[in-house]
Amino acid sequence: MAFGFFSGELLLLCAVACALRDSKNTWQQSSRLPQVPTEVECKAHSLFLSVDIPASGREPRFEAIDATGAYPVTESYGAQCGYTYSVQPMLGRVDLRASYFSCHTGNQNDEVFTFMFGVFVMDESGKESFFNVSKTCSVPPLSPRVVTCEENYMEVSVRTDLPTAGSIKEDFSAALAVAQSSAVEAWQVMLQQEGQQSEVMSIEDAATLGYFIMVTPGRLVFRTTFGQRHASVKMVDGGAAEVIQATVFFRRNWMVVMVDLVAACSLDKGSFDGYRLHWRTPPVRTPLVVGPSLRREYIGMGVDGEVVDERAVKDRGYYVTVGEETVGSSISSAAGSGIRKGVVTKHDVVRQMATPPVPRPPFSVNQTTLEERVFQVFLGNIPSDVELVSVELNGQEISVSTAAQMGYSITRVSEGKDTFAYIIRVPFDDQFVVKQYTSAGFEYSLEIKWTLNIRPQMEAYYHYSSVSALIVDALPPVFDSMCTDSGISFMKDHQQYDYLWDIAIGSYTLTPQLASERGYILTNDSTTLKLAVPLFTIGYVYEDITLQQFYGTFELLARNAKTLEIEQSSAKRCLFQTTELLVCSTEGVMSVVADITKVVPSADPARTTLLDINCRPQETDETRVLFSFGLNTCGTRFQIDQQYVTYENEIIFHEMYSTDSRPVITRDAAYRMTMRCIYPVRDTESLFVDRKFRAETPGIGQIKDPVKVPPQMLKPMQTVTKPSFWGSVARKPAEHARVGQWSAPLDKYAQ
Repeated sequence: MAFGFFSGELLLLCAVACALRDSKNTWQQSSRLPQVPTEVECKAHSLFLSVDIPASGREPRFEAIDATGAYPVTESYGAQCGYTYSVQPMLGRVDLRASYFSCHTGNQNDEVFTFMFGVFVMDESGKESFFNVSKTCSVPPLSPRVVTCEENYMEVSVRTDLPTAGSIKEDFSAALAVAQSSAVEAWQVMLQQEGQQSEVMSIEDAATLGYFIMVTPGRLVFRTTFGQRHASVKMVDGGAAEVIQATVFFRRNWMVVMVDLVAACSLDKGSFDGYRLHWRTPPVRTPLVVGPSLRREYIGMGVDGEVVDERAVKDRGYYVTVGEETVGSSISSAAGSGIRKGVVTKHDVVRQMATPPVPRPPFSVNQTTLEERVFQVFLGNIPSDVELVSVELNGQEISVSTAAQMGYSITRVSEGKDTFAYIIRVPFDDQFVVKQYTSAGFEYSLEIKWTLNIRPQMEAYYHYSSVSALIVDALPPVFDSMCTDSGISFMKDHQQYDYLWDIAIGSYTLTPQLASERGYILTNDSTTLKLAVPLFTIGYVYEDITLQQFYGTFELLARNAKTLEIEQSSAKRCLFQTTELLVCSTEGVMSVVADITKVVPSADPARTTLLDINCRPQETDETRVLFSFGLNTCGTRFQIDQQYVTYENEIIFHEMYSTDSRPVITRDAAYRMTMRCIYPVRDTESLFVDRKFRAETPGIGQIKDPVKVPPQMLKPMQTVTKPSFWGSVARKPAEHARVGQWSAPLDKYAQ
């Protein structure tokens, strides 16, 4: 931001190389030119060069180039030569301002200025390359006197086409006496400080102290840094200003020419009230102004090196206030062989001001509508230099581009002049949405972490949103159930959100086809779903089998129609009377209840065994026996082919014959009943390698009764042409649980 007091155009600084202390470097062309965004522009008082900070994060560096070589623009060298290097982290760039009178700048009659710089950038691998930037600026005539207050130096330039001794003033006599007493033979500099004795020295000596005098085709330039020992700080009209007073004098023919080079710069750093930036500077700076005959011609204000007119100031909301009505410069003259001339002075002040971080907290609004079953979240108050880079949905981070590919809707909408908002939509049944059943209904919840980057430095900040929705009617179906003599019945009324779930039996979805294949009775009308499951059909689990009774359990599952996750279970456990049955469990346990008196009416059930005569009934009564044994025990035989593994054992009744001496039990069986359990090989996890057995589905039971079972109901084992083998298993009992079995009554064979 620049303030100017002047008549005419706004220009400043010097451009003649002089005796400086930094050495020059040899300049060579880079083998490759980096692609770095660069902006070059001729401003009101200087050349403006802006370069984006590369991806490596290393700040570019500059070298000023002229016919004599290349000179690195360091902090100290820049202050000596009229260069200001400024890093703009919030904008992700580096700015270089070069005075029109800076060193190494071509100057044609103080009207046309030519610049050349080498810009060096370093990539992420640490390799440095550079490119050249050149620019020619044409400027209108400068004011007779220009005072420039830059960030790192003060500068005064004065036009040197001074008139003859017709306007000599008496107040020059004191300064002239000092100059004549110094036996002026060359250029001299007199540094003055209030309350101190003036010091006179050569231009070379002044340069060693940080005071630089330069001569252009038509101007005399004085430049120095802030905080010099000859400078003083004064309170002027309520504001602090640093003042440096220098007088250059030299001999011209018969007279000594003396030129006042006085700079006074405000030390105000600016302030921010939460809305506007403020900067104060005295409108008239002593000792630039002496005497009552001064008037204000114009006070201008500008931004980024360009002064704007009064209408633009008003349109942009700028404000300029002036307390005193006198702005100008006066140079006193003295009698004798010297002259001074009052001139119009332009005072340029360059200050870079930045606000502290201004809080712009985003906010989120839950715009979800239950009818759509989609979360819609609005994130507002996002500044224009901020972009959304990713969202985290319940802990799963997804970039914006990936989210679009996955089908999520993320929209950017305008909010106002310089803010906008994002809107994200996530369906309730999305994989990352958490679903939970409560007593009130079906609750969906979503935690969102928004990751936003401030451009161009790409600094990240975050915002968190939490939304939830309760669907009262969206509970998974629960069936009413009842026990019958022949099985178990289930019933439920249809609900609005039934389509969200599938009804399954184990891993199979309940369909009319499945019901028909398994013998279920399925009725499904417009209001009610009914399912009758006869005893001994597929899906029952049998437990606690005795000769008197057993428990049968049948379970219906409600699965999410999209994820197939089980979300509800309806199971019914009923007590049934035991007659005769055969159960082949998934744990490899065969349980059988058989009435042997149907074949041998006088048979004693207690005298029955399995193939291993050591395996006797677990329970008997007058007519029936109960055997329950592992498929790898009791002499069980097994056969394997490419599709099935078949286990077979027999219930054997041993007759007792009486002789003259004692009763004898013969090994010739009067009764044999063959029992088989058949399992698909693909569903059998292990056979007998680890002495354990587990199948995914219950086995198929077969009963071979030579008397009661018709031949067409039996499938006796035959020799197969495919690779197979028979074997006998160990007799050691194994632990087993009765879960998920297949069973059949003895008078029936089920495929």
